[in-house]
Amino acid sequence: MFGTMGDRLEAWDRPGTSGTAGDEVPGPRTYARRWVFLLVVSLLSCSNAMLWLSFAPVADTIAQHFFLSMEQVNWLSLVYLVVSIPFGMAAIWVLDSVGLRGATVLGAWLNFAGSLLRAVPCLDVRIPNPFAFFMSGQSLCALAQTLVISSPAKLAALWFPEHQRATANMIGTMSNPLGILMANVLSPALVKKAEDIPMMLGIYIVPAALACLLATACLWESVPPTPPSAGAASSTSESFFHGLRLLIQNKAYVILAVCFGGGIGIFSSFSALLEQILCASSYSNEFSGLCGALFIVFGILGALLLGLYVDRTKHFTEATKIGLCLTSMTFVAFALVSRLQGQTFALAAICSLLGLFGFSVAPVVMELAVECSFPVGEGASAGLIFVLGQAEGVLIMLLLTALTVRRTGPSFSTCQQGEEPLDWTESLLLLAGLCTLFTCVLVLFFDTPYRRLEAESGGPPSSRMCAREPTIISPTQVPPLETRGLTPPAGALQEAPDPASLLKGHSERAETSNKAEAC
Repeated sequence: MFGTMGDRLEAWDRPGTSGTAGDEVPGPRTYARRWVFLLVVSLLSCSNAMLWLSFAPVADTIAQHFFLSMEQVNWLSLVYLVVSIPFGMAAIWVLDSVGLRGATVLGAWLNFAGSLLRAVPCLDVRIPNPFAFFMSGQSLCALAQTLVISSPAKLAALWFPEHQRATANMIGTMSNPLGILMANVLSPALVKKAEDIPMMLGIYIVPAALACLLATACLWESVPPTPPSAGAASSTSESFFHGLRLLIQNKAYVILAVCFGGGIGIFSSFSALLEQILCASSYSNEFSGLCGALFIVFGILGALLLGLYVDRTKHFTEATKIGLCLTSMTFVAFALVSRLQGQTFALAAICSLLGLFGFSVAPVVMELAVECSFPVGEGASAGLIFVLGQAEGVLIMLLLTALTVRRTGPSFSTCQQGEEPLDWTESLLLLAGLCTLFTCVLVLFFDTPYRRLEAESGGPPSSRMCAREPTIISPTQVPPLETRGLTPPAGALQEAPDPASLLKGHSERAETSNKAEAC
């Protein structure tokens, strides 16, 4: 479907001409191999997400078979969050300095090496410390994630035309939650007993190896020979440190990064704690898994529809604000309904709406971040939001767990931790309150021009600052008639010039002079 749509070149996608006859200038152009690049990045992101959460659904079996504690097994997932905070900034530099191809190949090899290290303890039962191999492998995969997570926005900007960027970004971004969904489905299906663990770890190597092979063999260049848009020609026009300084000084970007970074943290906490929240209200683990699956499936579906919509309309800000407002209302509903028993249909519908309204906004926000920060590199603008989101996610999760207390009343818990269930009421209200707070700040204070679109359409360069004030020439400063071309020949009848025409002419010259001196 995408090949047919992508290979159809619009008039402005083909090499064009400008100027006089014979003065040909190559115009924007698209290449079919952009879909191969998108396939590699999507497969790599999906594989990386699968490796991230492959241990979590079978944590008890892993712990029992390798004589690990549950805390150790949990750290195999938490290491992704810990690594992404300090190394996320380094990954931004690699993406903008080394290039998209180099960053993708490096991420693919780190991901593949990590998947192999995880399988080493299954080769020989006499390995004294299997946790060291598991943690080393997960750490390499976590390093790969920092390179992979920001790639879709940069890939869409460099390789795809303006009317396909949001769709391409959506495909690359949503491949990550698709991997999370596949891990939650595959791991329990593959591991019925401890002897099935080597098979599970071996199966997870296959997509990592395939992504590594395709990245190494099929990706030839970081940028196409001819850019697909005017914005792509100016991509990453700022140096790394100067770009970060521009981002920090950009009020609209700071508001977007902090608010949506908080949204990432909220959704990360929601995904990680969903089973513990629902089991305290008598819901089974199978139902919690169903709610998590509906959350991701409807999020991918919503991202597909929203990506196609904003590709046509360019309503990035409107779509983001409306989506987050609906998400906040849905979170309030979840905080109230999840405390009740026997509300399976309502909870399933609420989790579906959370994905549809909230999850689907992620790729649109990444496009919006590029638009409001242009010409700063796409890796920096998207990557900084990811790093902030991971940091805020850790803080939010610590805050939520600190607010929980042991339930003192009658218990209908189905939790299997062997302890009294926790009361999540205050934590859930805080979660809904934080979501509402971030949404209100974004709706009330975020406003930005679409700088990349303006640059591509030849509009005012909103992202640039004038080096000096233009010299204003007053139209009343009319020069004397004794200038070249205005002095009448001797003996001729001297006709008074038309004041209106003089004013018009000098106004035009003043405007031309101002434009020449402006940035």
